[in-house]
Amino acid sequence: MTNLPKKTLRIGLIGSGFIAKFHLEALKKVRNVEVVGVYSPTQENRDRFATLVSDYELGDCASYGALEYLVTAPNIDALWMLIPNNYRLEAMREIHDLVVAGKSNLLAIACEKPLARTLKEAREMLRLAESAKLNHGYLENQVFATPVIRGKEIIWRRAAAATGRPYLARAAEEHSGPHEAWFWDGQRQGGGVLLDMMCHSIEVARYLLTDPKAKRSSLKVKNVNGSIATLKWSNPKYADQLSKRYPNEIDYKTKPSEDFARGIVTYEDEEGNELMVESTTSWAYVGAGLRINLELLGPEYSMEFNSLNTGLKIFMSREVEGQEGEDLVEKQNAEQGLMPVLEDEAGVYGYVEENIHMVECFRKGITPIETFVDGVEVTKILMALYRSAELGTNISLPCSELEDYIPTVARH
Repeated sequence: MTNLPKKTLRIGLIGSGFIAKFHLEALKKVRNVEVVGVYSPTQENRDRFATLVSDYELGDCASYGALEYLVTAPNIDALWMLIPNNYRLEAMREIHDLVVAGKSNLLAIACEKPLARTLKEAREMLRLAESAKLNHGYLENQVFATPVIRGKEIIWRRAAAATGRPYLARAAEEHSGPHEAWFWDGQRQGGGVLLDMMCHSIEVARYLLTDPKAKRSSLKVKNVNGSIATLKWSNPKYADQLSKRYPNEIDYKTKPSEDFARGIVTYEDEEGNELMVESTTSWAYVGAGLRINLELLGPEYSMEFNSLNTGLKIFMSREVEGQEGEDLVEKQNAEQGLMPVLEDEAGVYGYVEENIHMVECFRKGITPIETFVDGVEVTKILMALYRSAELGTNISLPCSELEDYIPTVARH
């Protein structure tokens, strides 16, 4: 890469939905960056987003109704891909072709989790990025969550150094269901809650178990065991709620995706030690809001984090009335009672540090700690868990049948 480091990284966002707004909130706290473009096929959405960028004083943001115009804009250095899963590979192919043809000044691309819907798609995303000679980053925010960064540093520096490496990571993420219709659609999303949320849990657990002095590839997957179920949303009462919320799009009476998933992943490190990851994810959790629970255990120590155990809590009696919203916590389920408040959601969940890291790596031409390579590895594990759930047995890796595997719920 030439002309690096850049004083300011000028980025364009592909997408203007819920996750794009989360990244924008984080970017308010990132130095050396400007948001100079946004693409969305819906004019109202992209114009509203461009106005928000201006309100946040993050740059002079142009709105584009075609991806080609964003990619070929002369002032775009890097892209953040934040569109639904079923559009990502098509977008990546267009980006690749424009860069290879010399029609773009693009240096780098970051893609929101999961990298793709299948292992085959994920490998192609990686191939295209490298063929276009783009620096690439995988946007897995939980790896950059402040409790994760601090907890891992202390555990490995003090506890593991004194008594031995950690051997068990538990990761759970739960909420009451996604914001947008495409998440609920098995074909568009590529699966259900296992693909949507276990990608977080698997990668943050792998990160916690990896020796800070070793490469992420130092952990090898031996086998996985997965199970999935639809516990809540195929119930007629709740299926009707979904149908009313997303008319003519979602029908969980006839074609549900899983709203609960459990996964066990067995790793082996370079010294032959067996390590375990235990993960659960759910769209059937009813609590204050999104709950992330992480544990790391070793011979003489443990670490624990629960995102709802915040320092700030607010109680509101039944006399305090208000409209439904998410002003206290993501996926908020109540406006009354004793509620946790995340003072800085973007920071606690890892979006701030994630964006700082990606901006600095792309600005300087450095490889991020999370790349499309990691996105491929996560997708491989998720596909193995889906296959395990389908067959009702352990899946040992490597497993060649995963290369073309499509989860049952995503098949036509």
